[in-house]
Amino acid sequence: MSEIRQDQATKRWVIMATERAKRPRDLAATVSTTEPEPEYSPDCPFCPGNESKTPPEVLAYREGDGPADSPGWQVRVVPNAFPALRPDGEVVVSQPHWFTSVTGVGAHEVIVESPVHNDSPATVSVEHIGLVLQAAAERFMALQQDRRLCYVALFRNNGLAAGSSLTHPHTQIIATPIAPTSVRLEIEAARQHYDDRIHCVYCETIQNELDAGQRIVLETDAFVVLEPFASRWPFETWLIPKQHAAVLTPGDASPVEPLARALRTTLNALYHALGDPAYNLVLHEAPLRDSCEDYYHWHIEILPRLATAAGFELGTGIWINSVLPEESAEYLRDFVSA
Repeated sequence: MSEIRQDQATKRWVIMATERAKRPRDLAATVSTTEPEPEYSPDCPFCPGNESKTPPEVLAYREGDGPADSPGWQVRVVPNAFPALRPDGEVVVSQPHWFTSVTGVGAHEVIVESPVHNDSPATVSVEHIGLVLQAAAERFMALQQDRRLCYVALFRNNGLAAGSSLTHPHTQIIATPIAPTSVRLEIEAARQHYDDRIHCVYCETIQNELDAGQRIVLETDAFVVLEPFASRWPFETWLIPKQHAAVLTPGDASPVEPLARALRTTLNALYHALGDPAYNLVLHEAPLRDSCEDYYHWHIEILPRLATAAGFELGTGIWINSVLPEESAEYLRDFVSA
């Protein structure tokens, strides 16, 4: 019989469709494969030598002292050539009582993760992932100084099915003048839990999942990686820091190496277990200047696109998952090499 589970952190409901459940290895076999990408693509705007095809860089790490917007970089950050939001202008709210709109002020940047066109965060070194994380931290610090902005989103779309239009490895940052509704709802659920139990729901999740042991993929000194009890997607994976904090502290070098190592191990396991699946990786943290330190807990969610949200999910907000997280965790553990 199927089971309906509730996620304690968000109060979302998920139907675990055990009667039509798929085995994890069977699902992995259905992942589509494409022709291997080359190390360099002359038409790719992110490849070395094509720096003029992007807007001028705002940050780059180079091995030498080369000029800006020239080859020789290891990680490069540029404004998106087709931004969702632009940094010019003031935040103006129009007709706030009904037809509410806000001027599209913000920032939309791309972290080009590597000069190698076919690199993957699942296979590059931990040190290189650390460089990408440090670049993200630097840009977060810069964007947080802009009082017009309320939220900074960090996300990675891997593969066409996940919404990526370019295969060159890259992560995106979008800073908005509003706090996303989904983030507000997530924070409110965490606040209500804290009011009821005087504990952070994510800290309790870590402890309860470690005690249960069934859905743990990886545990390090600093992080727990797990398949959530009420996973929406097959192989939905959360990476949660053991130390409670509402935001991933930007500019603090101490968490970069442990996070880089845990993230690389997790992505490497998904890469080999599922055949480099399409996925969305999203950082969840508190809005800027928001006082929710006691009850909100930053974390990273990785959502492989191994299923499609259809009418029931879109119409009800209740997800149907055909792969039990206990089984996906057991399967992934065989591919973990910390």
